[in-house]
Amino acid sequence: MLGLKLPTDPRWVNIVEKNIEEILTDHAYCEQKAASTAISLIIGYPEYSELVDEMTLLAQEEMSHFKMVHDRLLERGYVLGRERKDVYVNDLMKFFPKGGSRLDQLIHRLLYAALIEARSCERFRLLSEELPDKKLADFYRKLMISEANHYTMFLGFARKYGNREEVDQKWQDLLTHEAELIKDLGKQETMHG
Repeated sequence: MLGLKLPTDPRWVNIVEKNIEEILTDHAYCEQKAASTAISLIIGYPEYSELVDEMTLLAQEEMSHFKMVHDRLLERGYVLGRERKDVYVNDLMKFFPKGGSRLDQLIHRLLYAALIEARSCERFRLLSEELPDKKLADFYRKLMISEANHYTMFLGFARKYGNREEVDQKWQDLLTHEAELIKDLGKQETMHG
């Protein structure tokens, strides 16, 4: 369903299991960045009323997820650590060339967001199925459903605002690029790395 061309190595869950504080901190910042992305799309593209409506809801939802993850940290006696550099996202967002029309830039941002949500969904599924901590596994199962909805929403907007054939080609090209990136990742206690 997600279209990812390379699945996460299941051994990534073993790394996460040994570093719950680290993964929860990284995850919290991922939720905060997702809210920021939604807000920046509102600011950058206010004339797309349907997008603005959905991004308003998404920003609220992502911040509620941030709070949920932060609560999990506090329940375990941890505090939110410092933000980490997200190598995956930084490298991913270099794929499309800079410049182009405003619409091209919007399509690219929507495709990046769709892919980040798809990979997060896939990783949440792994955590929900493999973590021995059932409470945390259930938490990730619920979040997995949200991420799947976000992925389809972003991809749907890209297809709505752009030429469907061109958008689908860009999507496939981005998926291929992401598969190359992910080959070298999945070895750290980060959500995408």
